[in-house]
Amino acid sequence: MKLSEPRTPAHEAVAEAPVGRRLGHFKLLSLVGKSQRSMAWRVLDLRNPNSGREGLMLLPRAQPVDAESLQRWDLAVRRASRLRHPNLAEVLEIGVCEHWPFALYDAEGVDTLAERLQRQDLGPQDAATLFVDALRGLAFAHDGGVAHRDLQPYMVLLREQGSVQLMGFEVALAAQPDVSDAPESGIAQRTAVDALQLRALRKAAHDDVLAMGLLLHWALAGLPALDEPDVGELVLRLPPRGRELVRLPWSTPLPVPEVLRAIGNRATDRQERQRYRSARGMARAIEGWLQAEGAAGGGPLALLLDRLHSVGALPSSPGSAARAARLALMDRERTNELAEVVLQDLALAFELLRWVNSVQVRSSQAAGSGPVLTIRRAIAMLGLDGVRRAALGLRTWPGPLPESSAQALQNLFDESKRAGRMAQALRPAGYDAEVVHLVTLLQNLGRLITAYHFPDELQQIRRLMQPAPPLRPGEPEQAGMSEQAASFAVLGTDIEGIGAAVARHWGLDDSVLHLIRRMPLATQPRTIDNDDDMLRAVASCANEAIDATALPAPRRHQALRRVAQRYARALRIGFNDLQDALTIASGEARKPGLTKFNDELDVDGVPQGSAA
Repeated sequence: MKLSEPRTPAHEAVAEAPVGRRLGHFKLLSLVGKSQRSMAWRVLDLRNPNSGREGLMLLPRAQPVDAESLQRWDLAVRRASRLRHPNLAEVLEIGVCEHWPFALYDAEGVDTLAERLQRQDLGPQDAATLFVDALRGLAFAHDGGVAHRDLQPYMVLLREQGSVQLMGFEVALAAQPDVSDAPESGIAQRTAVDALQLRALRKAAHDDVLAMGLLLHWALAGLPALDEPDVGELVLRLPPRGRELVRLPWSTPLPVPEVLRAIGNRATDRQERQRYRSARGMARAIEGWLQAEGAAGGGPLALLLDRLHSVGALPSSPGSAARAARLALMDRERTNELAEVVLQDLALAFELLRWVNSVQVRSSQAAGSGPVLTIRRAIAMLGLDGVRRAALGLRTWPGPLPESSAQALQNLFDESKRAGRMAQALRPAGYDAEVVHLVTLLQNLGRLITAYHFPDELQQIRRLMQPAPPLRPGEPEQAGMSEQAASFAVLGTDIEGIGAAVARHWGLDDSVLHLIRRMPLATQPRTIDNDDDMLRAVASCANEAIDATALPAPRRHQALRRVAQRYARALRIGFNDLQDALTIASGEARKPGLTKFNDELDVDGVPQGSAA
């Protein structure tokens, strides 16, 4: 249709519809929804009244002010309509009726999200599935250089076949980028305008993702956040442009699982840096939760099965060739020395545990035999040839990882080994040093697996855990998320759960799964009832201490003191004992006076410096 010059100024054209119940050759049946920037009507095309097929017509709330604005609108909507994706609705017609630009979509057998939410509450699984599909479509549009600019619940189409589609990209009139500071003419001006348009597109894409988070909030809570049905207006009320806070209420029509709650709250977090930076990142988090909770089972392991088979659980540590050569020269009688060589390579140590605890090997053992938790016993069961085969079966360092991610994994390897040495120094008399070491390593299995298989996601998790600067001078810094909450928000499951799922996949039983879960930070370890609890507590204490040493210097000492206080009664240790174990783990001699920060402190009746 040829574009005609509009005759109504924008500030006067804010009616919800033209006079009467018709717009050109369209009969307006019902208003589906409206916002400050757009509106949607169910219509019947009078050019073919016998078809009986309804359409959905989207229009801007304000008419373009001049022919140039109308042409810009037409170009933007047509460009968006050329995108083809299963989760993007196809535009049937783009045109102008009575000076109103419109985009027409097929409405046969279609509900909008707004209509569905008016009739029923969506369960968590249904809402999650719906939003994964919608976010995939949004991510595809963003990749194609198109933003929506006014995501509303009536822009989400739910078709009878269960498919979800977004409509209305670029229909809301966008302001022209400000080029007042651009050079007056030539290539420099075009470059400046392009840069401004790219910046505006990125900002609009971020607003789209925030709007999708607010729609997810609406679907889970049953009501729009802050009782504001216009999602575009709600975006303006949140930081950094506003001061309102949006979090899912605890009372919802249907219970919201903890992980999905964390995802929804991250999407609308008060700190802009904590929110999802892309539609694809938010989709991955929800999809991770769906896979972990799916009826097919597998839990967090469902995220990993294909990758475990293709690239292995972990790559062999650097220097594997030298270790393999050394193994080839060793004889069967030197088991202790061989175990020390194996423990230098965490991937090989875990691989031997997997082999000896697998169903095939365990079934050949005597009934009632427990899990294998020492490399010495694994070597005795598999023989030197088995150890060599396991070593040769590992992926060489660093597997598929780029250099930066490989360095992060290497740092985690080093921290885990250091924690193992520290746990050996803290263990009470009578406990096998190698068992303590391996339990401590296994408590880090989830982090190691995540660093290898999900390096980008681990970076996001670490970023979410960092404290943010205060909003205003003089205020305290804003705390970051816990590791569990951050991993929920990024992966849709928790890092520790990934480690436990992989360990179960390897054949480790429930007693070992209990050991390799760290003591919960929310509760204070008090008394130790059995050997398993002692092993778990010693490993947890060492790992928490190593985590504390990674904090900035001003917070490190206080964090170590809290670790000593937490385990003072359970392990009968003091702050100096913790510092001694740290220096041993680091391979350093203790310097006199270095750790006597708090000799006078008495925690729960346990004098500092008491013997373990």
